[in-house]
Amino acid sequence: MLRGAPLLDLIGNTPIIPLRMEPENRTIWAKCEFLNPSGSIKDRLARTIMTDAYSRGLLNEDSDILECTSGNTGIAFAMIGAACGYPVTIVMSERASGERRRIIEHFGAKLILFNESGYRHGIELTQQMAAKDSRYFLPRQFENPLNAWDHEHETGQEIIRQTPGTIAAFVSGYGTGGTLAGCSRALKTANSSTKIFAMEPAESALLAGEEACCHWIEGIAGGFIPKLLQGIAIDGTCKVSSPDAIAMTRRLNRQFGLLVGSSSGANVAAALSIASSMPEDAIVVTMLCDRAERYFSTRLFDS
Repeated sequence: MLRGAPLLDLIGNTPIIPLRMEPENRTIWAKCEFLNPSGSIKDRLARTIMTDAYSRGLLNEDSDILECTSGNTGIAFAMIGAACGYPVTIVMSERASGERRRIIEHFGAKLILFNESGYRHGIELTQQMAAKDSRYFLPRQFENPLNAWDHEHETGQEIIRQTPGTIAAFVSGYGTGGTLAGCSRALKTANSSTKIFAMEPAESALLAGEEACCHWIEGIAGGFIPKLLQGIAIDGTCKVSSPDAIAMTRRLNRQFGLLVGSSSGANVAAALSIASSMPEDAIVVTMLCDRAERYFSTRLFDS
């Protein structure tokens, strides 16, 4: 058995809560992924990929977990690596917030920063490092099918059990694409009438056919459409501007007492937009992806 089982048992089975949005006269059902032990939804993929690799003999006493990440996945692997006794090396853009860097290093992981924009450079760097040193194990979060598999068989099933009726729509942003791909499969299998909507930054709406550009919504839309979204039945997209995402995040912080990050605000803003075109009692589900403490130095906390 993979060492660190008590910690791994804390991952998942997060609650769903109803957010009554006034004056819009709508209720959004929000899954509280920020309650995972490292503070984000990425604990799920890190647990599944690590336990699978261990069961298949891909990890040994010399293994070093190597991954490119904007922050949350790095934090998740750093936490699980510490609990399970594996060193972790995280490759991250130097544009990532200092808080995320410090959390990763505080778990004992090694941090390598690069100054190029976008994930692609970091992914290529990890591949080059792994090619030169067989001790590195690459989780490959952007293409590993276990990422979507976990959300199909875990997160999606939890949503189905926890909601009080037929789900009219599921709304989520995407980084790796795992959450959107996996949950959409689970929900469409349970009820083919459930609509799946991808939330995208208005400044970087790739699925909507627009060009990638800069935005302020942390942890999503890395400048390319991930492989995990290929072939996924998405019923539509919903664009949310960075200022609107920040405004909704602060509303969640101050009206509901939910100290979540800007991707959560963007998800709720998109879900509210989708819900506004549906019957008042329609069940629209979205994700509260992570906690806000890792964003103190970002625009979210500007006065």
